[in-house]
Amino acid sequence: IVSGDFYWLDTIGDLEFLASVDCTGHGVPGAFMSLIGYTSLSKIVREMNIYKPSDILNQLNIEITRSLQKQDTSGGAIQDGMDMSLICYNKKTQHLEFAGAFNPLWLVRNNDIEEIKADRFSIGSSSANIEKIFTNHEVPIQKGDFVYFFSDGIIDQFGGESGKKFMAKPFKRL
Repeated sequence: IVSGDFYWLDTIGDLEFLASVDCTGHGVPGAFMSLIGYTSLSKIVREMNIYKPSDILNQLNIEITRSLQKQDTSGGAIQDGMDMSLICYNKKTQHLEFAGAFNPLWLVRNNDIEEIKADRFSIGSSSANIEKIFTNHEVPIQKGDFVYFFSDGIIDQFGGESGKKFMAKPFKRL
């Protein structure tokens, strides 16, 4: 069984990187995107020594666009891509940085949920003429904090009495 969702983890010194990624496509096409995304993330951090989450996403967008080479000569848009949340946590300073492509980060502190919003565009998949520069968010971590990020797998599940999507608000209540 292959999928278009994957998690990626890497550690360099005191820095821990973690990503939750949702790629376009199901089955083999989704797995192909996952393979490209996973290897590109590792290349960006390990070989290019880029550690700031927004810079990683900016470079990943370039890598994915190059890898797919699907933009037609008439200026059409690439149709394949990925949504993701990416953090870099410094174990020594307890400082967390976050960047996201559609997928947010939730910080739970003292039973309150603070949502750190992601940028409203995907990696790779885009309309022509949209300039994508990802935002870097700095999140000071305190003792007792919980950090959550995820793909749309839970909130897009159909079910219940009405057979509708679960959605984000019920997930937050849960």
